[in-house]
Amino acid sequence: MMMSIYEKVEKTFGYRQLTLHMRKETGQTINHKRVYRLMKVKGIQSVIRRKRKKYPHSTPQHVAENVLNRNFQAAEPNEKWVTDVTEFKYGNGQKAYLSAILDLHDKSIVSRVVGHSNNNPLVFETLKQALQAAPGSKPMLHSDRGFQYTSLDFKKLLDDNELTQSMSRVGRCIDNGPMESFWGTLKCEKYYLHTYQTFEELERDILAYIDFYNNERLQAKLNGLSPMEYRTKAA
Repeated sequence: MMMSIYEKVEKTFGYRQLTLHMRKETGQTINHKRVYRLMKVKGIQSVIRRKRKKYPHSTPQHVAENVLNRNFQAAEPNEKWVTDVTEFKYGNGQKAYLSAILDLHDKSIVSRVVGHSNNNPLVFETLKQALQAAPGSKPMLHSDRGFQYTSLDFKKLLDDNELTQSMSRVGRCIDNGPMESFWGTLKCEKYYLHTYQTFEELERDILAYIDFYNNERLQAKLNGLSPMEYRTKAA
């Protein structure tokens, strides 16, 4: 069973994730130390992550306080959202961008948009889709100080929907830690394992992974449930 799960996720799970999934499939109490030993015997390990690329800062039109202040816990769904944009490469040095919003209550991805350009429409569409998925919600939205989030047009979109804006401090990636963590997980468990020739191939795998992450990938901090299982129980 351990090897079948390991192969299914393209050899990306470490002993913690394998333990969670084996417990769920068998309904038995399986010690993580035993799984760790079995992995050593089989000579398997999870994929090592790469460092996140750093981008230059832009001059902001509007800056918000760090209202979130690294309080990454939320009592209810749609209480606190975090968001960011990350870059992927495909083909002959071509670039694609993923904008996403993550709910801190259950770590689910509320909305995601893949595009050819890192621009305002990409980020605005992501927020609009999130609001459509959670009508009537007025969460805090936390981001870094990227040019899209500091634009006056984005501030107006937030104000029109009565959302509280929060921003990371300059050079403090940890202020948006859960979003950074998700990017690392996505790239480690999917993107870095493949070479993509077309935008369509890349987009397909990104969206498929997010569906897997939301509905199947178990998390110890969510009592061994997937984000959507945890969210459904809360509802």
